Amino acid sequence: MTEILVMLVLLLVAVVATVAVLTRDPARQAIVLAVLGLLLALLFTVLQAPDVALSQLGVGTAVTPLLIMLTVRRVRRGKQEPDEGEPAKAGGDR
Repeated sequence: MTEILVMLVLLLVAVVATVAVLTRDPARQAIVLAVLGLLLALLFTVLQAPDVALSQLGVGTAVTPLLIMLTVRRVRRGKQEPDEGEPAKAGGDR
């Protein structure tokens, strides 16, 4: 029974990892990476590695997608046009 569960979770991990690679939008990719992290944590739990599963749950499911989303937000905010009252920045952010 354990072998079937491992194979099923491995198959799901492979499918979600492929979707993560094929996703072009960084915001959607962060969500897919969070799902991938959750599936990997499940796989580690099934393989009886709870300490690795907890680390994966914290880092792969929460922290990494959050950092990606914050970076995407910052980059998209930086591409917006400046307000009429503000002069345009010369030379970028320094």
